[in-house]
Amino acid sequence: MTEEALYEPTVSMIAPVLNAEATVKDLLDSLVKVEYNRQKLETIIVDGGSTDRTREVVAEYPVKLISQARKGLNAARNVGFESSQGEIVLYTDSDCVVPRDWVTKMVRNFEAAEVGCAGGNTSRYKDTFLSKYADGSIMPVLRRFRRREVLDRVEPPLRYPAGCNMAFRRATVERVGGFDEDIRYGFDEDELVERVCRAGYKMVLDPETSVKHQHRSSFKEFLEQTFNYGRGGAQLFKKKPKDRIAKWNMVTLASFASWLVATLLLAFWAITLSAIFLAPLLLITLVPLLLLTLFYVRRAILEKDLAMVVAYPSMDVLRLVAYCFGEIYGLLA
Repeated sequence: MTEEALYEPTVSMIAPVLNAEATVKDLLDSLVKVEYNRQKLETIIVDGGSTDRTREVVAEYPVKLISQARKGLNAARNVGFESSQGEIVLYTDSDCVVPRDWVTKMVRNFEAAEVGCAGGNTSRYKDTFLSKYADGSIMPVLRRFRRREVLDRVEPPLRYPAGCNMAFRRATVERVGGFDEDIRYGFDEDELVERVCRAGYKMVLDPETSVKHQHRSSFKEFLEQTFNYGRGGAQLFKKKPKDRIAKWNMVTLASFASWLVATLLLAFWAITLSAIFLAPLLLITLVPLLLLTLFYVRRAILEKDLAMVVAYPSMDVLRLVAYCFGEIYGLLA
């Protein structure tokens, strides 16, 4: 009896970078330590025109450094893909740290020939109040999965891979085409994932394949990031209105717009017509905030951090508003 052949395809790890001097060293330290057959592994860093010391830092490591002429994150991903050789192509970002078994665990998801793409979990790299919020919010900044799933379509809002921890089969990308370089700001990688699924391939969500991510350092940056996600969602809708993710974005915007109009009308009527409109006004404004608060109470008790009961609901609301105004901006731009 012969042993089953080990599935060990050639692999390319690709990371776009831009003015990442503060974080890229941690990423590179982790990439050079991954456990995989070195004869079948390559690391490609794509620089988008950094003006700090990013390139100098990268040059100290045994990796392939490429300069990117075309603009945008998806352009960087495509440039890296075009310069790579691996049968399986893994992507991460300059503000991430990968574990030693990252490649091994990601690759095993491609043993089945029908799998075209895969993604794993992301979690905070540093324990700060904002990074805990990013992971623990009802609207997490990045995606986390509780169990391994093999799906044939994306499931908005969060059941598809995040750009900082995803992988594709080379043959699949060559068949369906690479990243759409016209889509920026947010959901830039998700359009390709949806295209892969529509072509008949499976998508794997694997919680055991994880990376650490350095979240934004201020809430203002979180709001800017969320606003840009909204812009990206609107941009995706304008270009690919039939995509599931694009439709979900518009449903979100329509729901927010309906809530906003109802709130303004009730407030106006309460002031100009009758105080009877105060009750429904309070209902649609305070009840959502109360429900959010109740959502966090149990977690706050378990983690012994009662501050989240007060702060998280308000932060969620502000991020939702930023997201929806980003969508409006994106539609009008």
